Amino acid sequence: MTPELLRDRASSLNLVSEPPPALATGERPFRVLLAEDDRELRRLLATALRRDGYEVLEARDGNHLLELMGESLVSSGGTPPDLVVSDVRMPGRSGMELLAGLRREDWSTPVVLITAFGDPETHAEAYRLGADAVLDKPLDVDDLRIVVQTLIAMRG
Repeated sequence: MTPELLRDRASSLNLVSEPPPALATGERPFRVLLAEDDRELRRLLATALRRDGYEVLEARDGNHLLELMGESLVSSGGTPPDLVVSDVRMPGRSGMELLAGLRREDWSTPVVLITAFGDPETHAEAYRLGADAVLDKPLDVDDLRIVVQTLIAMRG
């Protein structure tokens, strides 16, 4: 689903000004795994998502994301993360490789890819592999916040 369609969906669900569903009901915060090799961008995105009430696990690259996924599964009693946000090009495994692996293992966890190389071929490949959204850099943090909120609300 493109960011534009997700924004439209967010509007139709009245999510733009609503708190994340878990916060509204008092349940555990939704878990977002965030993989971005640019430390400053990762911190910025993680801070924005935490302010929205999400539990954010930060990974410095694709291999670290896999480690965090395993740790998260163990600590949550086998419950997968609620959403994954990953850069496309990172050291170790790329966001595309991670996405392909998740879908091969039948994980339905929504995946948002972010890329500085937002050419049509990259977008097409990401959606073919099962990405739920692809956002181009420079990234509008509010766009990411809306996409995350919309995808999580659509799961519930």
